[in-house]
Amino acid sequence: KSRLLQGLMDDRLDVWLGYSQQAHWQIQQEASPFREVNFEPELMGVWRTGMRLPAGWQWRFVNFGLVHHSNGRGGAFSRSWNRVYAQFGLEHGDDLAILLRPWWRVPEAASRDNNPDIIDYYGRMDATLMYRSGDLALELMLRGNVDPGRLRGALQLNAYLPLYRGLKACLQIFDGYGESLIDYNHRQTTVGLGIALVDWM
Repeated sequence: KSRLLQGLMDDRLDVWLGYSQQAHWQIQQEASPFREVNFEPELMGVWRTGMRLPAGWQWRFVNFGLVHHSNGRGGAFSRSWNRVYAQFGLEHGDDLAILLRPWWRVPEAASRDNNPDIIDYYGRMDATLMYRSGDLALELMLRGNVDPGRLRGALQLNAYLPLYRGLKACLQIFDGYGESLIDYNHRQTTVGLGIALVDWM
């Protein structure tokens, strides 16, 4: 992400442009190793609150964003949606943080909507807990609906350990819906090992 505007509204508001890309690589396939690529550009405003809360917590910021999420494909394999979100960031000391992010899907015409039920599976909000103990950093994401009658969504755990300088080993466990857009309505459980250049700290 890159900062577009800085120090607005009494030096408390910044405007950022972000872009994320996630590629699902099937190395056992010879013809097309990338089964799915998801693109996620977004525009966000970050408001620094600096508000102290009880029990040693601090409400550090709130983000307001508009994000487009799609897989760039056509026909029956096309997946896309747009949403507006607010993300609340809280910290407790230097080693514990919580991010809460509810969102609202921007409506689309039924004739152009490739995935009208994506909210039923992807959910309406996510919460991320981040914790560090020594060299170990943990990141737990829970995503789902607030409707108890449709308990879908996902859980993802990332664990980071230092390898060399800025490089970190990463273990990722995912269970639920929406790991990729093409399979948003299919539940999956995956385990991955890899290298991370950065983590959340």
